Amino acid sequence: MQRSHFIVLEGVDGAGTTTHTRELGKALKAADVLVHTTAEPSSGPMGALLRQTLMGRVVVSDGGGDTRPPSWNTMALLFAADRLDHVETELAPNLEDGVTVICDRYYHSSVAYQSITGGGVDAIGWIRDINRYARRPDLTLVLDVPPDVAAERRANRRGEEIFDAEPIQEQLSGFYGGLEQHFPGERIVHVDAVGDVKTVAARVLGEVQALRAG
Repeated sequence: MQRSHFIVLEGVDGAGTTTHTRELGKALKAADVLVHTTAEPSSGPMGALLRQTLMGRVVVSDGGGDTRPPSWNTMALLFAADRLDHVETELAPNLEDGVTVICDRYYHSSVAYQSITGGGVDAIGWIRDINRYARRPDLTLVLDVPPDVAAERRANRRGEEIFDAEPIQEQLSGFYGGLEQHFPGERIVHVDAVGDVKTVAARVLGEVQALRAG
């Protein structure tokens, strides 16, 4: 049986996590590695709810007659519930079968987004705690892009999400720049994600090859 690895791609919106999850999956398959690509929010029932929420289609009352997105702590709990279901039904079974899993975002995103959008630094420990039963990745690749490059990429995609505001994305860029300090003991590697898809994909693949050779 092949040795499996759990690999996560992280970064701000527009960093290219979705593109390079796909490209990395293709490259590993071409090398005869058993691969499964996935994403969070997941394709499960909680993930479907979260996708609708991120698009602004699920709102709650603000108590004054208007509506708003769910609070940061509600979002953190929803993401944690989806994540544990994702681990149980999709991630763990594939890894146990010798399949390398590549995931577009994971609990690092919860810590980044929910602390930035309301929880603050004091919430980081709690967000990590509610995700403590989620499987730890073997490698997390942070795709680094300047905020202006990420903004240009977001402008060219379809649909706007509730976290796309520039002030939020600028704070997220700073958070991801030092992501490893919030996850001691994890293998977190930053990848320069500025450039054409082929160039960045080669950088990503190089880091995964180093993992597989270790």
